[in-house]
Amino acid sequence: MTEKTPVAPWYRQPWFWFLTIFPIAAICSSMTILVMGSTADRSMVTDDYSKEGRGINMAIARDQKALDLGLSGGLTFDGRNASLTLTGTEGPVDYPYLIMSFYHPTQSDRDRIVQFRKISDGEYTGTMVGDMDGRWYYDLQGPENDWRVKGELWLPVENTHAVKATSPTRG
Repeated sequence: MTEKTPVAPWYRQPWFWFLTIFPIAAICSSMTILVMGSTADRSMVTDDYSKEGRGINMAIARDQKALDLGLSGGLTFDGRNASLTLTGTEGPVDYPYLIMSFYHPTQSDRDRIVQFRKISDGEYTGTMVGDMDGRWYYDLQGPENDWRVKGELWLPVENTHAVKATSPTRG
C-alpha cells in the first residue's frame, strides 16, 4: 500500500462484518430467549401435584352427585337471553339461582359466567353479557357448588340444547 491508496472506513471492511456477525447474532438470539423465557406464562407447570389431585377428585365427586340426582334439562338461547329448565329424579329442582360458566376452548379471555335466576320450580333465566358464537364448554352448578353438570355446545343454538349429568371421567 502506498500513501495515496485510500483506505475504506471500518464499517466498509468485509472482514469486520465476517468476524462480528456471528457474535452479534448469538447475543441477539440469547436476549430474545431470555426475555421470552422470563415473561412466558407457565400455566402447564404445577408446583403442588397433591393439591391438584385432590381438586380433581372433588370435581369427580361433584359430577357423580349430579348423576345421582339425575339432573337433566334444556338450554335455549334467544339473542342474549338464555332459558334453562332443569329437573332431577324427584321432579323440578328448587334452587334460588344457578351458575353456568362458559369456557372458550382456546381463548381464556372470552370465558363468561352467567347467573340464572329462578322463575319457577325448575325454570331459570339469565342474560349474556356479550354475543357468543362457536364452540364452548360449560359447567352448570348450584349455589352450594356441591354438584356440577358439564358439557359442550356450539352457539348459536337453533333449538334446545340438552343439558344432562353424565358419568364422571377419570384420568
